[in-house]
Amino acid sequence: MNYVRLGLIGVAGIVAFSIVGGSFYTVDQRERVVLLTNGAVVGEADPGLHWKLPFVQSAVSISVESHRVEFDKMEAYSRDQQPAVMKLSVLYHVPIDRVSEVYSRFTSTANLEDRIVEPKVLEQSKNVFGQFDAVTAVQDRVRLNAQMASSIHEAIGGMNAPIVVEAVQIEDIQFSPEYMRSIEQRMQASVEVDRLKQNALREKVQAEIVGTKAGAEANAIRQRAQAEADATKLRGDAEASAIRARAEALGSNPGLVALTQAERWDGKLPSTMVPGGALPMMNVGK
Repeated sequence: MNYVRLGLIGVAGIVAFSIVGGSFYTVDQRERVVLLTNGAVVGEADPGLHWKLPFVQSAVSISVESHRVEFDKMEAYSRDQQPAVMKLSVLYHVPIDRVSEVYSRFTSTANLEDRIVEPKVLEQSKNVFGQFDAVTAVQDRVRLNAQMASSIHEAIGGMNAPIVVEAVQIEDIQFSPEYMRSIEQRMQASVEVDRLKQNALREKVQAEIVGTKAGAEANAIRQRAQAEADATKLRGDAEASAIRARAEALGSNPGLVALTQAERWDGKLPSTMVPGGALPMMNVGK
């Protein structure tokens, strides 16, 4: 009887310890707990150690950290009817003040992804991608990504879903190999056209520079020629003025010629005389 009694006491102690121990729970910093009483939401628990009523209450953890959902091999068609396969990732988190709503509406974040995130991402990615030509989708990936992120934000926000979409990223777009080669050829042709335009523009600028230099040199030559002509004219005008002045002086003073001759005579008579000619500077009066 003593052994039986001790056994029963031991079992009761284990059961009691399990009940008491199971009434305590901890909440991690990266999650919040929804507290249920007989299946009904009665509150939330922040990080730390907490206690709940055994058998009556239960605690369900809801993660509030960022979740990354990947969508591989998403098929879509571009505006010019080119099939493509995309790889897309969505980063989201559950707001701390809406964890009870997540449990009430979806029970878990996994169900939330299945019922809200995945359908809206698939729907909006196809819609937005269909607004772009294949070449534009490749060349203008930034704008495509921005429009897709905005569309997904609005679609999920319109459902008042208890999540915050942090980022949407198009990680890869794959067209058929043949079409990718054609895109590459078109891009190379476009680059070549741009190069030719740049060369033409450079040659035009160089021609304008040469023309400007030639014009400047021509102007310089004209200016030098004009300066020389002006100088020659000035010298001619000066000489003409001097000649006119001397002529006027000689005209008003007839004896000035003889005086000038006398001043310049070296005192020697010419060795040759013309018969009947007059001696130089000798004016014999009658």
